[in-house]
Amino acid sequence: MKRPLLTLALLYVAGVLLGAVWPLAVTGLFALTFLLLVFAMASAQLRRTCLVASLVLAGWCNIAARLDILSPHDLRVVFGQRTDIVTVRGVLAETPTQRVHERKGEPVERTHAVVETHELRLDGRWQPAHGRIAITMPGVLGTNFFTGRTVEVDGVLQSPPGARAEGLFDYRAHLRWQGIYYQLITDDTRDWRLLDGENIRPPMDACFIVWAQRTLARGLPEEVDEPLRLMWAMALGWKTALTDEVATPFMRSGTMHVFAISGLHIALIAGILVALLRVLQVPRAACGLVVLPLIWFYTGATGWQSSAIRSTVMMSAIIVGWSLKRPCDLLNSLAAAALIILAWDPRQLFQASFQLSFSVVLSLALLMPAFESWRQRLLQGDPLLPNSARPRWRRWLDAPLRSLSLGATVSLAAWFGSLPLIAHYFHLVTPVSLLANLIVVPLSSLELMCNLGSLLCGDWAPWLTDLFNHAGWFWMLWMDRASEWCTRIPAGYFYVRAPTPIELVAYYTLLFGAALGVFAKPLGRRWLGATLGILGIVWLWQWQATRNQIELTMLSGGSCIYFDAAGRANDLLIDAGDASSVNFVAKPFLQSKGVNQLPPLILTHGDIRHYGGVDKLEKEFTFTTVLASSAPSPSRNYRELMTRLKKTPGRLSTIQRGDRLGAWRLLHPAATDRFTRGDDNAIVLHGEFHGARVLLLSDLGAAGQAALLARETDLRADIVVTGIPAQGEPLSDSLLDAIRPRLIVIADSKVPAKERASPALRRRLAERAVPVLYVSESDSVTLTFNRANWEGHAMDGRRVEFKAGKALERPSE
Repeated sequence: MKRPLLTLALLYVAGVLLGAVWPLAVTGLFALTFLLLVFAMASAQLRRTCLVASLVLAGWCNIAARLDILSPHDLRVVFGQRTDIVTVRGVLAETPTQRVHERKGEPVERTHAVVETHELRLDGRWQPAHGRIAITMPGVLGTNFFTGRTVEVDGVLQSPPGARAEGLFDYRAHLRWQGIYYQLITDDTRDWRLLDGENIRPPMDACFIVWAQRTLARGLPEEVDEPLRLMWAMALGWKTALTDEVATPFMRSGTMHVFAISGLHIALIAGILVALLRVLQVPRAACGLVVLPLIWFYTGATGWQSSAIRSTVMMSAIIVGWSLKRPCDLLNSLAAAALIILAWDPRQLFQASFQLSFSVVLSLALLMPAFESWRQRLLQGDPLLPNSARPRWRRWLDAPLRSLSLGATVSLAAWFGSLPLIAHYFHLVTPVSLLANLIVVPLSSLELMCNLGSLLCGDWAPWLTDLFNHAGWFWMLWMDRASEWCTRIPAGYFYVRAPTPIELVAYYTLLFGAALGVFAKPLGRRWLGATLGILGIVWLWQWQATRNQIELTMLSGGSCIYFDAAGRANDLLIDAGDASSVNFVAKPFLQSKGVNQLPPLILTHGDIRHYGGVDKLEKEFTFTTVLASSAPSPSRNYRELMTRLKKTPGRLSTIQRGDRLGAWRLLHPAATDRFTRGDDNAIVLHGEFHGARVLLLSDLGAAGQAALLARETDLRADIVVTGIPAQGEPLSDSLLDAIRPRLIVIADSKVPAKERASPALRRRLAERAVPVLYVSESDSVTLTFNRANWEGHAMDGRRVEFKAGKALERPSE
């Protein structure tokens, strides 16, 4: 096997990567590619070199054409970077989908849609505008909104939000690699209007989904039943069922892949159809002619999902080779699928689902031959002993052991292939997935078989349909329970920091180098050693530069601060935020930092925005100690929380002025303080890190600020961080004079309005000629302390660096 397509795919992918790193004008790239092809035809000596270069340039040119602005009516030209109320006209690029999110303890449905825009009403006039827009809104659109409908939508058009903190999901980058640069926010369904009439038949996929959901529900409980909704998700790609609560056990057990219309679905359906046709003695060529349209029908009927298209392209290549009796090679077929998909849309290379799909299949192709050889040696009996002479119980165990060992090796190879990517995108390592997939994947195969049988029987054999549905419901119930049980195994999953690019390259170099037998060849060992040596030197240099680094992050909403010291021993979480901020910000942020056991939690005062998320954190993480002041609080709920925490020995500790918490010193309140307002009792912390002095004021009110000034003779700090008290303003002029900060961070929030820095406060701080970072403007602010320098970094791109006693402010990027 020479695998010619593998070389072509690698060259083309190299061009796509170059185009993403160094975007050039598509016209110049196209001209250069054409010139190289002319040289290839004119000169036999330069032909190979020119063809290789032209293939690289073809990938470069393709990605440049997707990212470059080619039309004067491109949305990026017409609308720019503004935020404004607009009306858009266009065509629905896909049928709107619904997702369920939890809001204040109640499930809330939100609709997500993509519109291919043709016109934009801006500043009172219509003008041509072309581009894709993502639309989100609360509520559910009617069934008459589907792919291809012409719609008119009112809303606020803006750039999609980026990551709310370092390590969190970047929605803007996610949409960018789908060719979407804007998001339209609408209030409800009244902002939507159909422009092409009412009596238009839905497309095939919409009709099929409605019919299939009704068929799969025959004889089963109402649709609120969770196993039924999961059946719809697995067989039809209906994502509404996968709420955060439902999806979490499958994510943590490493079995979430069974709900994507992926290779497992397509391969199983193709295998069932081929087996059925071969039983009927249909020739190979005819089998291919029948099976190929059917699997493409299934892909189209389930909404042309990207994962389904990738899997169907791959399966089509395999089926064509099998039908024509050509030798099948998984690596060559994988390269063919990658070439076809990336030629159609090279941006998929930068999508997580594409990377996970191809890394898993590539790992199976490279690792399974070695694993299979080891498996056969382990299961091989005495070759000189006749099978009839072996004990009967051993012969009975042969088939189960072979099936179990095959599943284990496949699961292990897939786990090795996806391990660093799952850590990168989801910050998870799931050793339990090796066991969970041995249970869930066979159950999912049985479940899909039942679903396929139900859809084939439909209305013409209702008793068989009911039987298949009940069997499928049973298998889905056990899949759910098995995943839940696997997550309870100690050390079955844990959260980690995302690996660096160097670590990713080193991992796959070692993994695939070993699988390809590079270590067995002297030249290969030298090249591998040199590559790993260079990567190791760069990694050690980065580690040395950051091993003593300290970070202080003010998270979105301004009511939760994470102190990440060198190592884990001195980490702190200062306030928990409310329940909503824990769900959407604090929990994923801590998971992205590799936090599995919560560090000591300091509750600064009895404001529900600062302590309301304690229960949520307690459910998600292993809890340690809660630290709070002994000062009384007017909040009844806060007092009840303190009472509940005291019931667990060692859970609650009280702190007061003068106490030390690692590098922090507590300045306020004192044990004797009895302020009537909760904000005046807020805990104040002072610390020094690599020469930088930091003062954390929380939401300290006017009386508390006066008490702090009266007690402390030296309040100087390079950086001061403060929230917004319920009454009055933070950072009185006298307090600022005592602190003399070089950087001010206002930990305020966009909503509610009273938690946002007032215009008067902004004007007063602007007069100080000191850099000010507002959390409400950038979602989060991170302070980074190193031996040589320290800086403040906001998520909107603004940075303030401190070197040799001088502050240098960078504008927003």
